[in-house]
Amino acid sequence: MTKKLWFQVGVGILLAILIIKYFMEISFLFAPVVIIIKAIILPLLLGGVLYYMTEPIQRFLESRNIARWGSILIILAGLALIIWTFISIIGPPVSKQVNNLVENAPALAEDFEDTVDKVMQLEYELPESLQGSIDSAVNSLQTIAVNFGKWIVQFLQSFFQAMFLLVLVPFFFIFMLKDHEKFAPIIYNLFSGERREWVKKTLSDIDNVLRSYIQGQFLISTILAVLLFIGYKIIGLEYALLLAIFALFMNLIPFIGPWIAVTPALIIAYMDNFDLKPVIGVAIVTLVVQQIESNLITPNIMGKSLDIHPLTVITIILAAGNIAGFLGIIVAIPTYAVGKVIVRNIYEQRRKIKHAATKNV
Repeated sequence: MTKKLWFQVGVGILLAILIIKYFMEISFLFAPVVIIIKAIILPLLLGGVLYYMTEPIQRFLESRNIARWGSILIILAGLALIIWTFISIIGPPVSKQVNNLVENAPALAEDFEDTVDKVMQLEYELPESLQGSIDSAVNSLQTIAVNFGKWIVQFLQSFFQAMFLLVLVPFFFIFMLKDHEKFAPIIYNLFSGERREWVKKTLSDIDNVLRSYIQGQFLISTILAVLLFIGYKIIGLEYALLLAIFALFMNLIPFIGPWIAVTPALIIAYMDNFDLKPVIGVAIVTLVVQQIESNLITPNIMGKSLDIHPLTVITIILAAGNIAGFLGIIVAIPTYAVGKVIVRNIYEQRRKIKHAATKNV
C-alpha cells in the first residue's frame, strides 16, 4: 500500500499541513526573513518582466554579432527613450485628463447617487420577486465594488512602497540580461543522471511558459488599449486616453480584466449627459474590440501556450485577489502555470520510471 500513488499523495498532504501548522506557531522567528523577501520580491518580479519583454531584442542584437554588454546598453538606451517619449508626449494629456477627472469627481459622484436613488425608487413599483432579484444583484455588485476597492488600495500601497525600492529593478534586470544562461545550470548541476535531465527539462518548460505568457499578455494588452483608445475617440468619449491606459493594465488580468476596464468607461459615458447613446457606443466598441481580441489577436499571439480552462482562471484570480490583493491577481495565472508544468513533469517522470520497471520485469 505504501507504494500506491494515492497513499504517497495523502502522506505528502498531511506532512505539508503539519509543516504549515508548526511554521505558523514559530513564524515570529522568520519575521526578518519575511521582511527581506517582501522588500525584494516586487523589484525582482518587475526585473523579470522587463527581462522577458526585452530578451528577444537582446537575442536579435547578439545574432548580429553585438557583444553582450553592447546589447544591454542598447536595450537600456531604448527603454530610456521610450520612457522619455511617454512622459513628453503622453504625459501632458494624461495629466490634463486626470486633473479634469479630479475636478469633476464630486459632480460625477453626486450624479451617480441620484441615479441610484431613482433606480431604488423604481424598485418599489416592480413585482416582489423581481425586487428580490434586484436586491441580490445590488448586494453582489456592492461586494465586488468593495473587494475591487480593497485591491486598488492595496495596489496603490504596494506601488508607493515600491517607489523607494525601484533602484533594485535595474540591478535585477541588468543581472538577468547579463547572466540569464547561468541560472538554470546552477540548479540542475546540483543533480546527476536522469534526475539532472528531468530538472533541466522542467526549468526549460517553466522558462518557455513564463516567456510566452508575459510577452503575449503585454502585447495583447497594448493592442487592446490602442484599439479601445481609437474607438473611444471615434464616439467622442471623455478621458479616452486615461481610460485606455487603465484598460492596458486591467487587460493584464485574463478574462476578468476587460470587464473591470469597461466599467469606468460605461459610468463616465452615462454620467456625461445621462444619455444611453454614449453607453451603447462604449458597449459596441468594447464588444468589437473583444471579438477582435478573442478571434484574431489572442489565438495568433498566445495560442494554447498555457492550456488553462477559463473557469479555472476565474477561480484562481478570485482566490488570489482575496488572499494577496491586486498583486496576487497579477501573478496568480503565471504562478499556477508554473505549478502545472512542475506537476505535469513529475507525473511524466513517474510514468516513465513505472514503464521502465514494468519492461524490466
